[in-house]
Amino acid sequence: MVTADWPGVDPEWSRRIDVPSTSAADEPGTVRRWHLLDNGAQLSRRGLAPAGTLLCVHGNPTWSYLWRTLLAAGSRPEQPWRVVAVDQLDMGFSERTGTFRRLADRINDLGDLTAALELDGPVVTVGHDWGGVISLGWALAHPQQLAGVVLTNTAVHQPAGSPIPPALRLALHPAVHKWGTTTSDAFLRVTHALARPQLAPGVRRAFMAPYAGAGRRGGVGNFVADIPADPSHPSFAALRRVAEGVRGLKVPALLLWGPRDPIFSDRYLKDLIGRLPDAKVHRFEGAGHLVAEDRDIAGPVFEWLAGYGVDSAAGGGGTVFAAAAQPAVRSLTPDSGTGFTPLWEPLAELAAGPAGGDTAVAEMASDGSVSRSLSWLELEQQIAAVAKGLRQAGVRTGSRVSLMVPPGVDLTVVLYACLRLGAVVVVADAGLGTRGLSRAVKGAAPDFLIGIDKALAAASVLGWPGRRISVRDLPSARRRLLAVETSLAALARQGKLMTPVLQDPDPDAPAAVLFTSGSTGPAKGVVYTQRRLAAMRDTVAATLGIRPGARLVAGFAPFALLGPALGAVSVTPAMDVTAPRTLTARALADAAAAIDATVVFASPAALRNVLATRNGLGQASRQALGRVDLLLSAGAPVAETLLAETQRLLPHASLHTPYGMTEALPVTDISYEQIRAAAADDAAGHTAGAGNGVCVGRPVHGARVAVIPLAADGTAPGDTPVTEPGTTGEILVSAPHVKETYDRLWLTQRESIRTAGWHRTGDVGHFDGAGRLWVEGRLAHVVTAPDAVVTPVGAEQAIERLDGVGLAAVVGVGPSGTQAVVAVVETVPQARRAGPAAPQLAARVREAARTQGVSVSAVLVVPSQPTDIRHNAKIDRTRLSRWAAAVLSGGRAGRP
Repeated sequence: MVTADWPGVDPEWSRRIDVPSTSAADEPGTVRRWHLLDNGAQLSRRGLAPAGTLLCVHGNPTWSYLWRTLLAAGSRPEQPWRVVAVDQLDMGFSERTGTFRRLADRINDLGDLTAALELDGPVVTVGHDWGGVISLGWALAHPQQLAGVVLTNTAVHQPAGSPIPPALRLALHPAVHKWGTTTSDAFLRVTHALARPQLAPGVRRAFMAPYAGAGRRGGVGNFVADIPADPSHPSFAALRRVAEGVRGLKVPALLLWGPRDPIFSDRYLKDLIGRLPDAKVHRFEGAGHLVAEDRDIAGPVFEWLAGYGVDSAAGGGGTVFAAAAQPAVRSLTPDSGTGFTPLWEPLAELAAGPAGGDTAVAEMASDGSVSRSLSWLELEQQIAAVAKGLRQAGVRTGSRVSLMVPPGVDLTVVLYACLRLGAVVVVADAGLGTRGLSRAVKGAAPDFLIGIDKALAAASVLGWPGRRISVRDLPSARRRLLAVETSLAALARQGKLMTPVLQDPDPDAPAAVLFTSGSTGPAKGVVYTQRRLAAMRDTVAATLGIRPGARLVAGFAPFALLGPALGAVSVTPAMDVTAPRTLTARALADAAAAIDATVVFASPAALRNVLATRNGLGQASRQALGRVDLLLSAGAPVAETLLAETQRLLPHASLHTPYGMTEALPVTDISYEQIRAAAADDAAGHTAGAGNGVCVGRPVHGARVAVIPLAADGTAPGDTPVTEPGTTGEILVSAPHVKETYDRLWLTQRESIRTAGWHRTGDVGHFDGAGRLWVEGRLAHVVTAPDAVVTPVGAEQAIERLDGVGLAAVVGVGPSGTQAVVAVVETVPQARRAGPAAPQLAARVREAARTQGVSVSAVLVVPSQPTDIRHNAKIDRTRLSRWAAAVLSGGRAGRP
C-alpha cells in the first residue's frame, strides 16, 4: 500500500483500525482490520473543529479512493468537515475475510466500524452504487446520529416486472461470473471504462491497486453475487427493509446523478425521488455511473451542507439540519396567493356563452383547407371527456405525462385535460432533434407517454419511459408491438359515459415541464406551476392586448397552446413544426384566411422563408394577410431589415418582437416603430446608452428587469441589480410568470436565483437613457480580449447589414483574457465551402465591426451557420469557437 501512488490523496488520511465484529458472518470474538481515508486527525492537528462527519461508502468495484475530492474539500479551514471514507471488508485495502458477506452483514459491519470509531453525530451518509444501499441501511439503524443523506447513482428497489440491467445480468451469468469478476480483472476494467471523460492513467492505476490478483478480488465477485435479482434471493428481504425504511427518513437528502449509466439509470433515480420527495436533485448531463469522477461533486455537496445549519438540540436528542436563510423561488411572485384564474377557465366560459358554437381550434391540410376543427363547446366537452378517461387510466395529480403530439386539435385537448386533472405535462418537442429529445424525455421520467404512431415507435426503439397511450385507435398487432395500453380516442369515448367530479388542482403544484431549445447546451426542463402558467397568459394578454375573440396563426407550438387560454381562435399552418424555416407564404396566408386571422406568431427563420416565397401569392392570400393586426416574432434577434420587408407583406399589422425565454416568456416587448426610434436615437447619439445590441424594449406588464454588471473577466459575479444607462451586465428578471424551478437541476436552479428575488437569465445587455433594454448576447459567449470585454450581438448586427452577408457570429478564440475576436459569416449567395474569407469581404466585415468598437482579428465564411433546431435562428457560438480555433491553427475547415 503506497499512498504516494494515489493521485489526489494526502498520505495523512490513510489509516487502519481493528474492529470487533458482531456480524453473523463471523465467529464471536472475531476482530477485522479496516482501511480508511480519514481527515479527522489532520483537522485536529490544525485546530479545526468539524461541523460534522461525512460517512462515505463506496460500491463495487471501487474503494475509498472514490471520495478523495470530498476529503480534500472537508479539510479546508473555511468549512471543515470530518470525512471518513471506508474500504468495505474484502474490498479496497481492508482485510480479506474469506467469508461471504451479504447486504445485512455489510450494514452491520459499517455499524461495527462507526462504533469502534466512536463516531457521534451529526453524520451525513454518502453512498454510491451498492454502497448507497449500505449507507442507507446504516442511516436507518442510527437515527440519533443521522443529519442527512447524499446518494450518487444507486438503487434500493428493482421495479416489478423489469429485468435487472443487462450489464449486471451478464456479470451474474454462471458462465461469466467467476471469470469476469474474480479470475480476471474484466469487471474492474469495464467499470472504469464507464468514466466520461476517461480516467487519467494514474487515477486508473489507483483504482486497480487494491485488486491485483484473483486472491484480492473475491469480494468483487461476492458483491455481484449478492445482488437481489428476485424475491427468492437471500438479501432480498434486507434490501426491501432499506427500501421501505427510506420513506420514513426526515432528514435533508441530496441526489447527484450521472444519467449516462447503463446500470443505475434514471428509472432508479425516479424511484428514489418517490421515496425522498423533498430531496434536492441534480442530474449532470453527460456524466455516467462514476459520477464522482465525471463531475465535481465536492462543490455541490459542500454547497448543500452550507445551506443548512446544524441543530444539535433536536427533539429526542437527535441531530438534524435546520434550513438556513437562502433565496426562495417564491420571492419571484410577491402576489402568489391572489388573483389566480385557472388556465382552462376561459375555455369553459366561452363554451357556455354565445360563442360556444364558433371555431376554437383548427388544423390545416397541405392543400390549404381546414382538415379538422372544434368549436369552443366541442373543445370543452372533449377536454372533460379525455380528462375523465385519463383519470380512469391511472393518471393522477402529479403524474408526469409526456405529450408527443403535433400542434393541433389533439394536442390542445390532451394538454388542457392533463392540466385540468392536475397532472404535469412534459413538453419536449421534436425540434430538439432525436438525441436531444431522447435525453429530455428520459430525464423527465414521465409516468405516461401519449403520442402519435411515429413517436410511439421512437419510444420503443430509444427506450423512453412511461405507460404508452396512442392518439388514434391502433390495430391490435400494432398496439402489442408498441406496448400501447389504450388510445386518446378510446379514453374520450369512455369519459363521455362517466360522471366523476374533477377537483381543482393546487394552484402552486407543478403543472408543466417545458424544455429550453438546447442552443447553449443540453435542453433544460423548466417547471411551471398552475399559477405561473396562468400568470404567463395574463402577462401576454395585458402586454399585447390579445383578448377573447382574437384569431391566432401560431407558427410556434407554445403559442398555439396558449391561444385557447387567451380565448383566441388558434390554427397552426401547414408546416413542419420541428423546422420553422419550412413555413411558406402560401401556408401562412391559407391559415390566416381560414380563421380570418388578426394575430400571427412566427420566428425570424420562418419570416425569412415567408418573404422568400411570397412572389406566388394571389390577391386573396394578400388580402388575408392584410387583415392581420398584430405580428409577433421571437426566439432570436430580429433584424430591422427583416421587419421592414415583413411590414410590406402585412401592411396593417403592428410588428412586435417580444424578448423572453422558456424560463420567462415574455420579459420585454417592443414594436417596429419603437425599434426605428431606438435606432434613430443610436445614430444621433440623443439617448445615453443607445446602441450596441438589439433593442428589445421595456419590461412587460408586471415584470421588473435589471442587470448585474460585467467584470473584466467576462463574468457577472455581483449580486446588486442596477438599471443605470450604459452599464452592461447579466440580465435579471422578476415577474409572477417566471419559472418555478429547473427540473432535477438543483445546482442550475441555485445559480439562477442567487440574486434574491430575481431570475438570472444568462443573457447580457444594458439599458439606455429611455429605459429600453438592449440585448448584447449570452454571458457564455462574451469574448475576453486583452484590452476589452466584447459582447457579440452589436458587431454581428452591423456585419449582417452588409450586402452579401446573411447570419454573422462573433466568437472568441484562445485562452480567457487573451482571446482573439473572430467573425464567422454566412454569405449570400451561399459559399461553396467553409474557410478564410476573401480579402475584400474580410475588410468590409472588419470595418463594420469597428463601427461598434470591436476589433476583429480574423474573418471566416461558412455555407450555413450551425443553428438550433427549434428556432433555426440561435447560432451555436460555442461550437463555432471550437471550429474557428481548429481552422486558424491549420486544421481542415470542414463544416462547423
